[in-house]
Amino acid sequence: MIKSLVLALSLGTATGAYAKDISITIGHVDSQDWTISKKGAATQVFKNLVEAESGGRIKVNVYPAGQLGSETELVQSAQEGMVTMAMVSGPFTKVCKEAAVLEIPYLFPSAPVAWDVLDGEFGKKLSDHCLKTTGLRTLAYGETGFRHFTNSKRTITTPENLSGLKIRVMTVPLYIEMMKSMGAEPTPIAFPEVPTALTTGVIDGQENPISVITANKFYEFQKYITLDGHVYSTDFLLMNDHFYKSLSDEDRAIIDRAAKVAGTVGRAIQQVNSAQGLETLSKNGMEITTLNREQLEKFRESSQPGVIEWLNKSIDSKWVVDAQAAVAKSQAKI
Repeated sequence: MIKSLVLALSLGTATGAYAKDISITIGHVDSQDWTISKKGAATQVFKNLVEAESGGRIKVNVYPAGQLGSETELVQSAQEGMVTMAMVSGPFTKVCKEAAVLEIPYLFPSAPVAWDVLDGEFGKKLSDHCLKTTGLRTLAYGETGFRHFTNSKRTITTPENLSGLKIRVMTVPLYIEMMKSMGAEPTPIAFPEVPTALTTGVIDGQENPISVITANKFYEFQKYITLDGHVYSTDFLLMNDHFYKSLSDEDRAIIDRAAKVAGTVGRAIQQVNSAQGLETLSKNGMEITTLNREQLEKFRESSQPGVIEWLNKSIDSKWVVDAQAAVAKSQAKI
């Protein structure tokens, strides 16, 4: 039913350069409330800008909250042309393995460094490569944000404190390898099942950006949060390249400009919600632990080597080297 709906919306757009009216369908899994959702904010801004600049000739239909499927399903649908666009995070690495270098633990020391790398030469090189291997064009990089640990058992200040804890992770191999390297017990669980798993004790903790933790009220199930920022998680604003190439130069320019703004807005909303979220977590009784440089280095030393070794078995090791070099170059100037 869903695929039939999307196909109906997409039919006639393959010849967008010659059609009077063009229809674009975007799917994502977050709320569309721009005040709490980075994907919601980004896609709403994209819709408004494209429709305004095209004089309403290009219509953008946004389907949030997983209406068109999970992120993995959205990526596949975008590749098949069943949806025009998708905004996703980690699951994109399932089809473009090289994108996983962005999730090397403790790779990015700050958000400004991450933005500089993604919007610079390395980010373009990665998007060009993923375009060739997936048929999906990365119009912009957004932000899911730095991920942190929460749990119901104890304060975490060292990797040893994670030993034996059952930590929920996405069904992404890199995250499973990372948790193993730190001594935790990785437990892949679909996100909608996390609250129940936390309540029943199936898992002891989970890892997510602050905005996700607050929006889902994980403070009702978790006592401790450690602000370690082990992964800077990226949002990919993707478009089916066959569709993109069918557009006129003028319409491509409209799409490109709107996407750039959308990615920036998504980052901004994520930063605001993260900053405000810390106050919310504190007011709701969570014990917040901030790690110093020496403590963070211990986490990096315990997790990076194992993850990089795993990555080097599945992708060309030059991607890892180039990503680290890009971060070092950016960090030196920021």
